[in-house]
Amino acid sequence: MSQQIATQRDDWARSDKFHNSFLLDEDPILDAVLANSTANGLPEIAVSAAQGKLLKLLATSIGAKRILEVGTLGGYSTVWLGRALPEDGTLITLELSEKHAEVWILSNVDPLKLICISQVARENLANAGLSSKAEVIVGKAVDSLAKLHPEVPFDFIFIDADKPSNVEYFTEAKRLVRKGGVIIVDNVVRRGRVADLSYTDDNVVGVRRLLEVLKGDKEVQATTIATVGEKGYDGFLYAIRK
Repeated sequence: MSQQIATQRDDWARSDKFHNSFLLDEDPILDAVLANSTANGLPEIAVSAAQGKLLKLLATSIGAKRILEVGTLGGYSTVWLGRALPEDGTLITLELSEKHAEVWILSNVDPLKLICISQVARENLANAGLSSKAEVIVGKAVDSLAKLHPEVPFDFIFIDADKPSNVEYFTEAKRLVRKGGVIIVDNVVRRGRVADLSYTDDNVVGVRRLLEVLKGDKEVQATTIATVGEKGYDGFLYAIRK
């Protein structure tokens, strides 16, 4: 029997870097997205490069032409998803109001340099050549979702926003995605704390609420995949609308 060796974040990050060196090309556009987001004080909580590539591959694998994202931040994952679209594809991404965005990043930025999250995202999408395909809708995501009534449902929905609202976001996503379409919910493992009932912070409880709802949900098939990498120990939920 092989010896069990404990690993930690440095090991996971090194592994990500190694695999990425073979499987991901140098990408100055995505590098610029991250640099612009950081320069404007946005928190470094976007998906990793490998996770972004996975999102693109998943969307491409189902031939997604209409993608919805809940939680834009600086638009890093948005760019990855946008690259999965065909020429006639479209992407809608939802972000908080400018007022809320300003309050959120105020403590991390010189007030003289304060730029709203939605503005940063639009700049990044424009630099990535996606302005014609991607639309940023500003407002509380739950309200924005309720206002969406597309004639053609979405093929792929990525949820990466405030975790206490996971159930509300997922409920709306089911309404908006086509049969056979995919819903991904990010950050559902949270360093294993979701499974440790001694943790009761709002983000952990938000994930548990979603799992409880999914247990009896006959409209989707879902599974959780735990991940480790440069972003630490977390995971995502993958669901298909029946």
